[in-house]
Amino acid sequence: MTGILGARKRLYRRIGNRDRGRGTPAAARDGKLSGVRVYLGSDHAGFKLKAAIIAWLGEAGHEAVDCGPRHYDPQDDYPVFVLRAAEGVVSDPGSLGIVIGGSGNGEQIAANKVPGIRAALAWTTETATLARQHNDANVLSLGARAYSLDDALSFAKTFIETPFSGEPRHARRLAMIADFEKAGDLPALPSDG
Repeated sequence: MTGILGARKRLYRRIGNRDRGRGTPAAARDGKLSGVRVYLGSDHAGFKLKAAIIAWLGEAGHEAVDCGPRHYDPQDDYPVFVLRAAEGVVSDPGSLGIVIGGSGNGEQIAANKVPGIRAALAWTTETATLARQHNDANVLSLGARAYSLDDALSFAKTFIETPFSGEPRHARRLAMIADFEKAGDLPALPSDG
């Protein structure tokens, strides 16, 4: 079994059928998400930051799924690990993902090639918040060389703990994107009325 279907079946066997279709992450009493499964992938530039985020996830009661790399290799290629993390998110409803590289740009581009992924690059806590609240982003992309470790961890924490607002205007826009992704039809232009 090869390709996406094979990878999803292997993933389901690994995480167990009981976890399939879990829906959206659980909201805690304070409005923050709790108990989220998070798929992570990086390259050599993001290797140390990935380890720090995995440690925080465990401390915060979330479940980290490390899609690699398992060891530091200065010649590795981010798509190998980032695409696996994105596939994990798509195959596990209610989960989130974090992908990490030097700038985060290539990782965001790669993750967004997986149908169903909405990867957002964050550079402030506000952009991490808005990625979840307004765009229901399911993958966060971080640039390990772009900001301090403390800042990167705060962006990850904010992203994981912020739920989608569900506001109709945001849901409408996301539906347009999903429809385009499925059928390739552009949304109707507004009338000049």
